[in-house]
Amino acid sequence: MISIFQKKSLQDRKPNGEYLLKMPIAWSADQPSRLFYQTRQRRPLLDRAEGVYLWDRSGKRYLDGCSGAMVSNIGHSNPRVLEAMRQQMERSTFGYRLHFENEPAEHLAAQIADLCPEGHDRVFFVSGGSEAVESCLKVARQYAFATGQGSRWRVISRSPSYHGSTLGALAVTGYRPLTDPFLPMMRQMPSIPAPRCYLDHDSLSDAERGIRYADMLRDKIIEVGAETVLAFIMEPVGGASTGALVAPDSYYARIREICDEFGILLIYDEVMSGAGRTGRYLAAGHWGIKPDIIALAKGLAAGYAPLGAMLADNRIIEPVLNSGGFQHGFTYAGNPLACAAGLAVTQEILEHGLMDRATATGKLLKRELVGLMDEFEFVGDVRGKGMLLAFELVASRETMQPLPADFNAYLRLVELAYERGLIIYSRRTRDGVEGEHFMVCPPIIATQEHVSEIIGMLRESLEALREELRLQGVDV
Repeated sequence: MISIFQKKSLQDRKPNGEYLLKMPIAWSADQPSRLFYQTRQRRPLLDRAEGVYLWDRSGKRYLDGCSGAMVSNIGHSNPRVLEAMRQQMERSTFGYRLHFENEPAEHLAAQIADLCPEGHDRVFFVSGGSEAVESCLKVARQYAFATGQGSRWRVISRSPSYHGSTLGALAVTGYRPLTDPFLPMMRQMPSIPAPRCYLDHDSLSDAERGIRYADMLRDKIIEVGAETVLAFIMEPVGGASTGALVAPDSYYARIREICDEFGILLIYDEVMSGAGRTGRYLAAGHWGIKPDIIALAKGLAAGYAPLGAMLADNRIIEPVLNSGGFQHGFTYAGNPLACAAGLAVTQEILEHGLMDRATATGKLLKRELVGLMDEFEFVGDVRGKGMLLAFELVASRETMQPLPADFNAYLRLVELAYERGLIIYSRRTRDGVEGEHFMVCPPIIATQEHVSEIIGMLRESLEALREELRLQGVDV
C-alpha cells in the first residue's frame, strides 16, 4: 500500500530531520483504510454528486433515497450554494466568535429567526445536531439557575428517541444500543413512552390516544417531583429511533399545556424535521405549537458545511446573559463559511418554494409506499409527514409482532437496495433491539420521476428480501 502521506527515504529528509510531504495520489477502494466508523463495512469511493444522485468511482449511480442521514434537503452540488461558499472563502473562512462578528452569521440568524415562531429571536450556532441539543439542555439549566429555580435539573424525554451522541444528548436518548455502554458515565434522565399508537390495540380514538400519551408526561412530572423538572424534549416528527413517528394531533397541544402547568420548558428537537423537510420550516408549524427552545441542524446547511443552531425566546436568553453569560461554546460556533452555506440553502428553499414541494411530493411518495402494503404482507406501517417518511416491517399486521431479530432484515434490505442503486436508512424500531423501519427521505427537490424510480428499486428489493427470508404468507 502507498500512503497519501508516505514517508520518503532517509536521503529525502530535510536537514532538520523532518519528512517531506508527498503529494496525494489516487486512492483505491481495495486499499486498507485507516478510518473507522461504526463497523468494518467498506463502501465504494464517492466520486461526485449532483441533484438527487451520487456516483462512485466505477461510474455506478445511486439515488440518494434518504438524503444521506436526512441531511441533503436541497440535493447535491447546488450551484447557488457552491458560489456563495466560494465567495465567502475569498473573504474569510474562519473568525473566532470572541474576536469578530461576521455578516453571514448575522444574516442567517435573522433569517431563521423570522421563519420560527414569534419570539425565537436569539440564535446560537453550532456544528451539528448533538451540539445543538447539548446547547438546548445547557441553556435551559442556566436559565433555571439564573431565575432562582436551581432545583430544576431533570429533563424528561421519550423512549425510544434519539437526540445525539454526546453524553449529555445520550442522557435524554432512549435507544439501548447507543446508551447502554455509557450508562455509568452519565446521569440518565427520566422518560415516558413515545406515542406509538400504531402498536396499540384498544378502543380509543386517535384523539383519545394522543391525550393518553401526553398525560404520561404529567404523571411522570408528579412522580419525580415537579420542582426538579427542568424541561421536556421531543421530536415533533420522529427521527431515526422511531422512524418518522407522528403523534395524533391532540398530543401536541396537550404537551404544551402540561409544560405550562408546571412551568417546564418545552424543547423541540427539529434537527431532522426542521429546515423545510416536512413541508413547514419547522414541523412545529403543523400544529401551531411554540416551543421554548428549538434545536436545528442537518438540513439547515443541507450537508454543504457542518452547521446547527439553537433558537430560544429572548425571555430565556436575557437572564442567562445577565447572570454572567452563557457558560458554553464551540470553536466553530457561527463559522462564516458554514453560515454562508446555510444562508444560501435557506434562500434556495424559500425562493423555489421547496416547502410546498416537500408537501406535494411527500404525499405522492407516501401514497406509493402505502401501495406497497398491497404487494408485501410484511410491510406493516407507513408513516411520516412531508418528505420525512418511513415504513416498518412486521411478521404480522394483526399483532404488529416484529420479524425475528436474527433475520437482521433492517440491514439486509438496505444492502439489497444499495445493490440496485437506491440508498435508504434503517434502524431497529423496538428500543434498538428488534424490529426494523426504513427511512425514505430523498432530497425535497425530488420529482415525480424520482419517486417512481425509488418505488421501482424498493419493490425489487422487497421482492428479493421476501425470497431470501421466505416471508411469503406473513406470520413468520
